[in-house]
Amino acid sequence: MTNRRHYLVTYDVAHDRRRDRVHRILLGFGDWIQFSVFLCALDERERIRLRGRLDSVIDHREDQVLSMDLGSAERDLDVVISSLGRDFATPARVIVV
Repeated sequence: MTNRRHYLVTYDVAHDRRRDRVHRILLGFGDWIQFSVFLCALDERERIRLRGRLDSVIDHREDQVLSMDLGSAERDLDVVISSLGRDFATPARVIVV
C-alpha cells in the first residue's frame, strides 16, 4: 500500500508564461480547486518529483509556491478543510480508459 498524503498547493507567480507552466505542471499532479490552488494526493516520490518540476520553472526571487500537508489521503478532507460560503466538495478523480 502506498502512503499517499493530501497536499494543498498554492502559487503566486509574477509572470504569465511561468504561471501557465506552473498551472500545467500541477494539473498533472492534482485537482484545480480555485485560481491558484490545487489539491494533490501524493506519495513521497510524487511529491519530490512535483517539487523538482516546479523548482525548475519558478523564479526564486519573484515567485512563491506553498504546499501544506493535510495528512493521510485515507482521511476525509472535510475533517481538515472548513469553508465559508459554498461547501467544499472533495474532487472526484475519474480514470478514463
